[in-house]
Amino acid sequence: MQLATPTDTRKAEIARIVQTEHDIALLQLHLQELIDGAAFKGSHRSGQFLRYVVEQAIAGHFDSLKERLIGVELFGRSPSYDTGDDAIVRVTASDVRRRLLQHYGKYGATSEFRIILTLGSYIPEIIRSPLTKLDLHEPDAGQHHESKAARQGPPTVHPAPQNLISSFDPTQESPTSRSRSGIPWLRLGFVLTALNLIVGVAMFWTAHASKSETVPAAALPWSAFFSSPNATHLITSDPNIAEIQGFTGDQISVSDYANHNYIPEPNTLTPEINRFCRVILRGDKAAAVDTVIAVNIGQIAQASSRKIKVHAARDIQLSDLKTDDNFIFLGSPRSDPWSALFSDELDFRFVFDKDSRQEIIRNVHPRQHELTSYIPTAPGWATGQSFALIAFVKNPDQNGHVLLLAGENREGTEAAGRLVTDLARLSDVLQKCGVPPSGPLRQFELLLHLNMMAGSPNNVDVVACHILSGTSAH
Repeated sequence: MQLATPTDTRKAEIARIVQTEHDIALLQLHLQELIDGAAFKGSHRSGQFLRYVVEQAIAGHFDSLKERLIGVELFGRSPSYDTGDDAIVRVTASDVRRRLLQHYGKYGATSEFRIILTLGSYIPEIIRSPLTKLDLHEPDAGQHHESKAARQGPPTVHPAPQNLISSFDPTQESPTSRSRSGIPWLRLGFVLTALNLIVGVAMFWTAHASKSETVPAAALPWSAFFSSPNATHLITSDPNIAEIQGFTGDQISVSDYANHNYIPEPNTLTPEINRFCRVILRGDKAAAVDTVIAVNIGQIAQASSRKIKVHAARDIQLSDLKTDDNFIFLGSPRSDPWSALFSDELDFRFVFDKDSRQEIIRNVHPRQHELTSYIPTAPGWATGQSFALIAFVKNPDQNGHVLLLAGENREGTEAAGRLVTDLARLSDVLQKCGVPPSGPLRQFELLLHLNMMAGSPNNVDVVACHILSGTSAH
């Protein structure tokens, strides 16, 4: 008779805890509160690490919770990197263990869940002790609720473009940008059902935990989406596609993506990289930032008595876009090739620079004081600058509209999502840009500049705004 190992026991307990979508949503809310709390304050990397291992465990991807795979998928290391010389995974795991002890030492008595990262393993132990005295839908006055504190850091040494429009703190929470959930790296069949529940739970939680209420959106782009008789679809990014392009050094065109050709020239790859690419392609996955953005957009839609339909990028066909529906795409062409279909409509276009092996933003119609190219200097967890784009355009040859939220890195996409779901801040930016909330329908682009400090955005500036031709009045 074979005895169960401690790892087997942890796996079985996780499977028991996440039997229903409601259970998953509650665990996700706990995870987000933990990461937003004081113990993880100031350590973006440790928070990302904890989110990654918990989400992989929830999805049942236990084989991915090994040092090398974590180094590659989470920290962008090469598949052949030397784990002996590069201890980033072990060092980060040690820091996470310390922060977990700090959090539960203070709040463990009122916590329904407890997450433990056992020494010698990256498969977390998750313990659930259902609360009997506290109603989760009506939190007790003494129940712990942490709001995300603004990150502080010294000024960046990289010169920033002239701030032409506005600036905002990407860590500042607003009534329309609060969220306590995130589901990175999950199978999208699982995500799309769980995400809808999590959107609902997060909106319910926000409505009870905050005195502020989300109001119906009366400004672009939401006024165009939610006054339309047609549905609005949100398309999540495909982070594994970005990883594969990084490993292979080749680009995946929208044509190849539409035809499910996800690995460029597989016969030219080493067996190790080829095998790794096929492993990470198992099941559709979504980036962590996509879930937060989807929840915030879901709140705005609910206030306007509308719904958002969420789809994985890999589940979309070209024919799905040839309708009069409205679409929201998350991620640049490198992580969501579908967004490349709208490049010809834009002044600011994502282009892959082969020399630097990174995505940059090219300005094809530069105006006074604008650059022709906007190049990131903060890859991975570095300090420097990065850029992101918010674009609202018409779907070519259709009657619907498209909103693109895309960054040169995931933090850029997150910043774009924060701004576009902060209704007051967005209205102020568009007003300065010449797009009055009550005026005619206008197509526009906003270029964002991010100061990155060790992988976290220190502040975000809106450095350019273009009102596009093809504007129509409604």
